[in-house]
Amino acid sequence: MRPVVLLSEPIHPDGHRLLEQRATVTLAASVDPASLLEHAEQVDAVILRARGRLDRAFFRRAPRLKVVGRYGVGVDNVDLDAAAEHGVTVVNTAGLNAQSVAEHTIAMMFALARRLHRQDRAVRERDWSARDALGGSELAGATVGVIGFGSIGRAVAAICLRGLGMRVLYHDPFRAAGADGPAASPVSLDDLLRHSDVVSVHVPLTPQTRHLVGAAQLRAMRRHALLINVSRGAVVDEDALAAALADGTIAGAGLDVFAQEPPEPSTPILSAPNTLLTPHSAALTEQAARRVSVGVATDVLAVLDGLPAVRAVPKPTTTGRAA
Repeated sequence: MRPVVLLSEPIHPDGHRLLEQRATVTLAASVDPASLLEHAEQVDAVILRARGRLDRAFFRRAPRLKVVGRYGVGVDNVDLDAAAEHGVTVVNTAGLNAQSVAEHTIAMMFALARRLHRQDRAVRERDWSARDALGGSELAGATVGVIGFGSIGRAVAAICLRGLGMRVLYHDPFRAAGADGPAASPVSLDDLLRHSDVVSVHVPLTPQTRHLVGAAQLRAMRRHALLINVSRGAVVDEDALAAALADGTIAGAGLDVFAQEPPEPSTPILSAPNTLLTPHSAALTEQAARRVSVGVATDVLAVLDGLPAVRAVPKPTTTGRAA
């Protein structure tokens, strides 16, 4: 009997075709938890994108479930404790979208530093005089602070170091200085915030990282500093950020992620000045989508065959961080 793989949303055709060679592939009607739950009793595997969520109720109702594949890196939308209790392997695609997310981060840095979104608006409004006021600043020689030095953070650091000649600081208490990365300087979070011209956030959402950047951290930053968040929305306190932008505590922010996606129209960050906002699209290049879809499909099929996965997510520990 062919295993059944449930997709919360469509994935790149290359990965889909790979799954169909060995399994029956079902697409959920929506990412609503109730819609996903309707399939629980019949599935052997689930591939989940950013908007869906698998909670404890799903695992209780899924006796055949062997593996959950996260089409992306963050696993905050999977109840990892419940997965471990039910013997379900969780895999993600760590590293496979790092280049695309890093390039999106750099694009945001350039756009904010050179005020490109404001220049574009000025031209459309026939305000040619803005050219003298909106020239912005160069990134070369500036200091970038990278919070989280995993595959994406290291890719950002490499571009900043080699391509722009920037000084790179990073904060990651779970990574040894210089481990697997470019020549960057490990510092405390406080020092990173105080000394960086650009702060770029690349950490998973955990109880420890929720609102890691809040009002106090924003006040510690330089007034001309830029904040980039392409990790998870709730890592940054959005309301505090909106207030900091409104009163000039920091100069600008680029966000690809939000506490609620899509954000409600009344969300303060949507009307905050000097912002560049994108719809959680940093990883969605054609090249990354192909790598991610094939990677997650390969690992899901391996687990269904009783083989080890290449990118299995470690089981949670009592400290709240994966082991």
